[in-house]
Amino acid sequence: MKRFHTLAIAGCMVAMGSAHAQQAPTQTLSTEQDARRIQAEKDARDKAAGQPSSVTLYGLLDTGVEYISNVGASGARLVRMPTLTGSQPSRWGLRGQENLGGGLRAIFVLESGLGVDTGTLQQGGRIFGRQAFVGLSDSWGTLTIGRQYTMLFWSLLDGELMGPHVYGLGSLDSYVPNARIDNSVVYRHTIDGLTFGATYSVGRDSVNAGPSPAGTNCAGENSADKKACREWSAMLKYDAKNWGVALASDTINGGTGAFAGLVRSDLSDTRVSANGYFKVGAAKFTAGVIRRDNEGSAATPRSDLWQVGAQYLWGQTLLEGAVYRLDYKNSVNRATLGVLRATYNLSKRTALYATVGHISNKGTLAVSVSGGAVGSNPVAGASQSGAMVGMRHSF
Repeated sequence: MKRFHTLAIAGCMVAMGSAHAQQAPTQTLSTEQDARRIQAEKDARDKAAGQPSSVTLYGLLDTGVEYISNVGASGARLVRMPTLTGSQPSRWGLRGQENLGGGLRAIFVLESGLGVDTGTLQQGGRIFGRQAFVGLSDSWGTLTIGRQYTMLFWSLLDGELMGPHVYGLGSLDSYVPNARIDNSVVYRHTIDGLTFGATYSVGRDSVNAGPSPAGTNCAGENSADKKACREWSAMLKYDAKNWGVALASDTINGGTGAFAGLVRSDLSDTRVSANGYFKVGAAKFTAGVIRRDNEGSAATPRSDLWQVGAQYLWGQTLLEGAVYRLDYKNSVNRATLGVLRATYNLSKRTALYATVGHISNKGTLAVSVSGGAVGSNPVAGASQSGAMVGMRHSF
């Protein structure tokens, strides 16, 4: 009955898309990268029009109701509104630019994450925890300074479908949706479809959110230990009309008091990501892997996180599915996660969605199907299912 009820919800969402296909425009805001592309296009139009400066207020609100089975030793059921994410994390921000002449622009972004369920700040209570940077942009590329995304984030934008979805990569590796760094210098440049970039941080995370990936207590900037809490990443990405590939590496150093076992500066955690995608008509297919070498884990330092996904745009309804496999080397520990999502766009800015997920844990793993909030893990080696219906609005 639970499975029937879950599938019925998703089916209703798809039916709504078919019934109202004639009433809505054909453009869809299905993923975070779509919103970013639209904003980039607006910036380009502003520049071409010769506007000396501009400031844009933008945001996205995403929330819903989630059901999770088999929680804890009692196998209880949990119904909640997730705090961290739905189909996408909620946020608001300011983005601005000033035309300095000769094609040179000054740019800035201040972006705050929030939980729509309670109105609280995310990213360990930071006011502008998602992004806060200032920099320069020209034909030679973009150079920015502040709190920013690492190249791991940028490498996954097109080659992985679900992104920071409530059921997705973040369920299996909480660093992926939190791949941001304090005190960083970032450079990116795109030419003829080829994008390359790099980041370097002298103190990757100054917040103690205890313990949480939103604030890992590794401030760095220590004259007595210059290796402490450093971060660096690099990316090479190529996008053609209907296909693309990306390769990225991201390394974080530990420091005294840091979380996740990285308690010394000579310990590091490295992720190397390779992924790609191709499009055929209204369909898109993705695949990739993230190899992790974590010196903070003595028992299982090496793992591979595989993913494959497919999506199809049917009228105003976007249908998506993905499978993830986390495999720890030289260990029986592994987890497999399957996800389905249907999104119906009421307009260019507003969408309804239904999603289901199922995770199977092996060995001593007790990973929750949901990355939407803490407190939903099953017992070690157990399986778990989740379902959520929600609404998303961007402005």
